[in-house]
Amino acid sequence: MAGAFVLLFAAIAAVCFLPPPAAAQGCKSQNLGSNRVFASCSDLPQLSASIHWTYDRAAGNLSIAFVAPPAAEGGWVAWAINPTGTGMVGSQTLATFRGADGRMVVKTYDIKGYGPLEESKIAFETADLAAEYVGGTMRMFGTVKVGKEMTVVNQVWQVGESVTAGVPDKHAFNQDNMNSKGTLDLILGVSSGSGDSGTRKRNIHGILNAVSWGILLPTGAIFARYLKTFQSADPAWFYLHVSCQLIGYIVGVAGWGTGLNLGSKSKGVQHTTHRNIGITLFALGTLQVFALFLRPNKDHKYRFYWNIYHYLVGYTVIILGIINVFKGLKILGTDQKWTTAYIIVICILGGIALLLEAITWMIVLRRKSRNTKSNSNAI
Repeated sequence: MAGAFVLLFAAIAAVCFLPPPAAAQGCKSQNLGSNRVFASCSDLPQLSASIHWTYDRAAGNLSIAFVAPPAAEGGWVAWAINPTGTGMVGSQTLATFRGADGRMVVKTYDIKGYGPLEESKIAFETADLAAEYVGGTMRMFGTVKVGKEMTVVNQVWQVGESVTAGVPDKHAFNQDNMNSKGTLDLILGVSSGSGDSGTRKRNIHGILNAVSWGILLPTGAIFARYLKTFQSADPAWFYLHVSCQLIGYIVGVAGWGTGLNLGSKSKGVQHTTHRNIGITLFALGTLQVFALFLRPNKDHKYRFYWNIYHYLVGYTVIILGIINVFKGLKILGTDQKWTTAYIIVICILGGIALLLEAITWMIVLRRKSRNTKSNSNAI
């Protein structure tokens, strides 16, 4: 059982240290054509994208080449400067996709909110906008007049799966999509992504919740249900159960808190089911903790009803916790191997529970048989 816990913890913790997806092809080795040579380039940390640029400070012109594969063959890619913030809202965007005639087009969008996109002028003058589709990768070129004083810009980039009636459809809301933003230092020639901090916070949230609701609470339930069958384990089983559940609850509340924090910083992005289950888990878990202090004595007339309540709420929390861990793994967009690792751990715990269930019934039936014989001999 302890081995299963370590296995999952190691599997999920490793996600925190996975390197971000690199560009499909390093920017320095990308050949954009003899007439398109840029002073600097950088592989962006999300969406396999890269940015090439040359900044003419005297003229205030920024020439760029943005390279990224679309999310699907009929999709789109976009790059933007946000002069007022670090996210999507306020972004002055260049987007490219195939037009109705099959040719690549570049359009501009002033992103004012989270509603449908509308082609519009942006805050910067643009020139020489062009795009091409080469080997499954879209390349977008252009010159943006940013001025002489804007030497560091907030950049945002994105990819999508489809275009409808000449308008890019919504992109996915996976971890990479949400973290595709950073800064571009036009003078120093340095690009940085801001996704690392957000990624780490999401992974910490996932670790805390997977370990607490997803492992510790089911393990504590196993202690309570099966160890108390063995007379030699009394009252050790009770302290193991309470310790496991209290630690799981405390860690789970920490995970719940990080989730609320992440939600408050992800305006316009809602994982409603995941959030609602998390709130329910917190409420039921808190109820269980307080109910512990109201537990009647074994011979009290209300102990039977308290036990029913305790079992029902406890198993509800365990089931919802496991479901929400899977939902969280899906939201994080982790590799399938991490989901598989958690499935293996749950199967191990389930196998242990089934084995102990069989042993428990054998012990109970033997005790009943002994008691029956003892009563017969006494008569």
